[in-house]
Amino acid sequence: MKDAKPYIQEHKQRFLNELIDLLKIPSISADSAYKGDVIKTAEVVKNSLKKAGCDHVEICETPGYPIVYGEKIIDTSLPTVLVYGHYDVQPPDPLDLWHNPPFDPVIKKTELHPEGAIFARGSCDDKGQMYMHVKALEYMTQTNQLPCNVKFMIEGEEEVGSESLGWFIERNREKLANDVILISDTGMIANDVPSITTGLRGLSYVEVEVTGPNRDLHSGLYGGAVANPINVLTKMIASLHDENNHITIPGFYDDVDELSSEERAKMAEAPFNKEAYKKALAIEDVYGEAGYTTNERNSIRPTLDVNGIWGGYIGEGAKTVIASQAFAKISMRLVPDQDWKKITQLFKEHFESIAPKGVTVKVKPHHGGQAYVTPITSTGYKAAEKAYESTFGKTPIPQRSGGSIPIVALFEKELKSKTILMGFGLDSDAIHSPNEHFGVWNYLKGIETIPQFYHHFTKMNK
Repeated sequence: MKDAKPYIQEHKQRFLNELIDLLKIPSISADSAYKGDVIKTAEVVKNSLKKAGCDHVEICETPGYPIVYGEKIIDTSLPTVLVYGHYDVQPPDPLDLWHNPPFDPVIKKTELHPEGAIFARGSCDDKGQMYMHVKALEYMTQTNQLPCNVKFMIEGEEEVGSESLGWFIERNREKLANDVILISDTGMIANDVPSITTGLRGLSYVEVEVTGPNRDLHSGLYGGAVANPINVLTKMIASLHDENNHITIPGFYDDVDELSSEERAKMAEAPFNKEAYKKALAIEDVYGEAGYTTNERNSIRPTLDVNGIWGGYIGEGAKTVIASQAFAKISMRLVPDQDWKKITQLFKEHFESIAPKGVTVKVKPHHGGQAYVTPITSTGYKAAEKAYESTFGKTPIPQRSGGSIPIVALFEKELKSKTILMGFGLDSDAIHSPNEHFGVWNYLKGIETIPQFYHHFTKMNK
């Protein structure tokens, strides 16, 4: 395959402008107030796929937000790559921590991105990385170098659990038939240390509610005599970890896949600078489960974290009140062999059992998914490895990620396909946080590398 750099350089500004226009649309799937923007984004993605060279593109309605499907079939005897991505984004809150408005993209130079980075919600997760695939297709079709068939499935509910995706897949297995699934919704170790994500953690996400008295009470008249739901909730949450930061839910670790010492030693070969890590996060020390390194804690070990907690009076000034209710959102990242539905039930039973008298507790499951590991012996992985070698000049390091893409396990179950995770973001890109960004170099490097995957995968499967 020819070097894509000249084409990318010639169209660089247009590639950036198109992405910036996409990032301006606040496609926040979690907030119904943005429903129109989410649907508008689907239309933009549809038109982009048409212009890039897909022969057929459609917006497929689902019980939730639509899925954009596109395809270019050049020869049914050739392999087919199915590209998955998502066009919805996380809410941008808290807004006051953004250096620029989250849907008014700007390009600024940073220490890790001397060529500049695009600062906007969705720039890395996942609009920027999804759009790399659209532009890679454009390059291959415009230069007559597309070596195989390609299909696109771009959804609008990934950030809220992909609830409609299973419904869509069950009804469209033949349409989605493929030889490998390609996703860019992960990252790599560093711009000079390419890596391929080989594992994802699963997820169980719940919301809890603690209710005490039938109304808010005066904390002077009732303080000390009535259970305070906020106090109770914080104590209950604190009890979910012991002094070694092990999770205390009975049965939580029963099915955890423990890595061998050899596998852990292999993981340790990945470069990691603890001091730089702490400096980047402005923390004095790392924190986590005893007996494991930082890289192990955030990839091969399960976790439990509070994602939000609220109750009582939080306005300006003081209001001496015992709130009637307190709430929290809690996520548990899971590892291979842990079933998210089982873990959700274990959490529910345990959390309800530790509630003291004087309050009632409700646990509301939200969504979840299974962990996933892809073998490094597959032709898909080897094709990705060759692709990175072609453009980075280095063999990528296989790396397990701490993040979750619950639908990857669903793909293997329903479509019988392996998924290859070719991410080009960095851990420092602040996804899900204020000031999310994606390096211009990374964006263009992805467009350069993806066609190489098609070339090598087709060559290996002829």
